[in-house]
Amino acid sequence: MPHLTTDDGVKLYYQETGEGAPIVFVHEFAGDYRSWEHQLRYFGRRYRCIAYNARGFPPSDIPDSVDRYSQERARDDIKAVLDALKLDKAHIVGLSMGGFAALHFGFTYPGRTWSLVIGGCGYGASPDKRAQFAEETEAAARRFEEIGMSKAAIGYATAPSRVQFQNKDPRGWQEFADQLAGNSTQGSALTMRGVQKRRPSLFELVEQMKTITAPTLVITGDEDWPCLEPALLMKRTIPTAGLVVLPNTGHTINLEEPSAFNQHVADFLHAAGLGQWPARDPRAMANAILGK
Repeated sequence: MPHLTTDDGVKLYYQETGEGAPIVFVHEFAGDYRSWEHQLRYFGRRYRCIAYNARGFPPSDIPDSVDRYSQERARDDIKAVLDALKLDKAHIVGLSMGGFAALHFGFTYPGRTWSLVIGGCGYGASPDKRAQFAEETEAAARRFEEIGMSKAAIGYATAPSRVQFQNKDPRGWQEFADQLAGNSTQGSALTMRGVQKRRPSLFELVEQMKTITAPTLVITGDEDWPCLEPALLMKRTIPTAGLVVLPNTGHTINLEEPSAFNQHVADFLHAAGLGQWPARDPRAMANAILGK
């Protein structure tokens, strides 16, 4: 099985398909490289597509210390993928935990990104939800440890922003839930504590987001409540950001609405590749309603 090694010695499993400009897909907490199958088949016709498993998600390594998991590590593991595959730049597409990593990668390594797709990004970001999020992430980690992922997965897969997927596509949702149930209990608990619980709020990153110059697409579901206000924040703050909100859709947007997700991302990548994705005209931010 193909693996690459990060700068701190962790082996990450990856798969790739296709030829052309590279796209690196970065999965969410409740997924892994398999979560991108719809996208690998679609974009692999015209792009070189790479999907990898984050640390803690077999067959990637599971470091046994929570200090080996962090937002910075998740960000730098994207860089490790590019370095190992000798890619100067890539389009970075991330969902949820992967969306946070893509965002941080974008403002930390601006010279390594052709474009950014930041999907379902925002859990725990709102200032009035920080304490609640910390409590819920710690409770989730303890639950994983107490009953194992095989049992804890059903509760996680029926969260308020995932029932939309279950209702629309029971077969697809069951496949998602079964894959989640097979994730490592130890890796999931360590990731929850090291990455999810400790990451900074998006509202603390406004100045960093203002520096992003790569074409950026923010995409979220309209029933993914924790991500709506953060999506607007990123739209307002990132000068190159466009915003897509998928109707009647929850958190797992690339699985729940694969056709719509793929079409929006394809249109975005095409525009970005042609240099036709604009930075925002500063006049659009004027504090006026009707103009002069």
